[in-house]
Amino acid sequence: MTQKIGFVGLGAMGLPMATNLIAAGFHLTVYNRTASKAEPLVAKGARRADRAGDVAQPGGIVVSMLADDAAVKALVTGPDAIAEKLAPDGIHISMSTVSPATTRELAAYHASHNSVMVAAPVFGRPTAAQAKQLKICVSGPAEIRAKVKPILEAMGDAIFDFGDNVGSANVVKLAGNFMIAAAMEAMGEASAMMRKSGVDPSAALEMLTKTLFAAPVYQGYGAIISHGRFSPPGFRLPLGLKDMNLVLQNASEVTAPMPTASLLHDRFVSAIAKGRADLDWSAIALGAADDAGLKESR
Repeated sequence: MTQKIGFVGLGAMGLPMATNLIAAGFHLTVYNRTASKAEPLVAKGARRADRAGDVAQPGGIVVSMLADDAAVKALVTGPDAIAEKLAPDGIHISMSTVSPATTRELAAYHASHNSVMVAAPVFGRPTAAQAKQLKICVSGPAEIRAKVKPILEAMGDAIFDFGDNVGSANVVKLAGNFMIAAAMEAMGEASAMMRKSGVDPSAALEMLTKTLFAAPVYQGYGAIISHGRFSPPGFRLPLGLKDMNLVLQNASEVTAPMPTASLLHDRFVSAIAKGRADLDWSAIALGAADDAGLKESR
């Protein structure tokens, strides 16, 4: 396979995703704001671009994995404006966790400049990205979804199609992150109650996550929470706060009350205010321990 792809964003998730694309035989031109992060990919044959817009070519494909809405907007409409540089008929695969409204806005901008955008946010931590075990949600024009499927398959082990409405995959991603955060909060509260009752939370959560809650989210985060292994982070607390803001924003736009999301938002704000910004987002579970008068267990 000799297809050329541009890739923007080589953070904890983007780097292993781009590495898997190279392993699958794609030829990559890559850009990251911190240029040194591209070095492992250059060593594998990728070309490093000096500017984000330089990864795009007319009729080509660009994959982006960026931190937030502002970064994706800057890539599409800013000085580098890949929407224009991809024309005619180029494709932008946006894999970032952003608001559905932003995706719809940028898809319209792409269309007005004769290029196209699909949303393909992912579920999975950096270890899953390395192992090509990401779960990828995709939405956008049917013909484009089919065209980019081999690229997505090179980065994940399951692709889930959510139709033509380009923002739909982002709605699913936000719903999933909300449910993950709710599970972490529940385990944090349960752990605090057990600790104050003289029960070892690690033994209890191990049992519960092997039986009643035998699912990857409970098993993975249950071990992190019960053992206090919040560093190094796989997904930092400020990113969790960003996602809860997006959940509440979208919920407000569609008039869907989400009181649990409001609680989770406040947990993230509180955790950051207490100096935990560099910890994994699962450290919101410490909020329940704080409320119970327990000392940090990490």
